[in-house]
Amino acid sequence: MKTLTILKTTIAVLFFQLTFSQETKKETAQPQYTIENCVNHFELEKATKTKVGYQYWFGDKNFTQENTLKMSIVEPGKSTHAPHHHVEEEFFYILEGTAEFYLDGKTKTAGPNTSFYCPSNMEHGIKNVGNTNLKYLVIKKDLR
Repeated sequence: MKTLTILKTTIAVLFFQLTFSQETKKETAQPQYTIENCVNHFELEKATKTKVGYQYWFGDKNFTQENTLKMSIVEPGKSTHAPHHHVEEEFFYILEGTAEFYLDGKTKTAGPNTSFYCPSNMEHGIKNVGNTNLKYLVIKKDLR
């Protein structure tokens, strides 16, 4: 009889912990969305300075449910990092300047109103090959 009581108590405690942790997770996983935090206007003073320019998150993985949107501003002749690969696919959209897009050993140069798509796990990179700042958006699926 004592073993049955201990077993019931243990199951009740585990059930309570599981339920409480899921409720806590739900509350912290999803921000409260309002018109104020769903509209985001770029302001350079709110951007993060990097070694090669700036980056500004319109929607990061802590805010969105699946996708992220970042703007990068890269100085002439520089790139944010060397070519690399990752499981997430990415879209790059050029707003200003001239970019060289590297994908799987080949390059393509283009200017504003051009998009570059990078499939999952393909080596890719982007750099500023112009003489003015390169400004582009990066759209990426967040695979938390």
